[in-house]
Amino acid sequence: MKLLGSIFLLTMAFLLIGCGTSSNNNVINGNWTASLTDSSGAPAFGFNTTLQSNGSGGVTVSNLTFTTANPCFASGSTATGGFTLSGTTNGVTTGGFQMTIQSGSPVVSGSNALALQGTLNNNTVSGAWTLTGTSAGRSGPGSFTMNKV
Repeated sequence: MKLLGSIFLLTMAFLLIGCGTSSNNNVINGNWTASLTDSSGAPAFGFNTTLQSNGSGGVTVSNLTFTTANPCFASGSTATGGFTLSGTTNGVTTGGFQMTIQSGSPVVSGSNALALQGTLNNNTVSGAWTLTGTSAGRSGPGSFTMNKV
């Protein structure tokens, strides 16, 4: 009987360890809307996108559409991203997030890169952004908020 009880306890321990170490990068998957403000709090950029975790820290960014008229990032912009899950406590998932949008606009000569660095807290990512490139002096740096829709 003691052997059966020991086997049961050992099995339960392995199940709990397995459940405790699983990562849920799927929290980042879905449609997102972003609002970026400059250092004075004025609106600078806005965009909608779809994010999909690849399970190994990378994020596929698709359907990127800017909602603000800005020649720095017109059609042809591409983006890459990353997400690191920190954990889930009391149902709140947290993690680090980064995304870089590279302009592909024929409107401006040269290239611009918009870099976002933030923290996921459930369905919201917030943090800071910087703009580098030929239009780097236009606006920024600033803060951003992305919400899952």
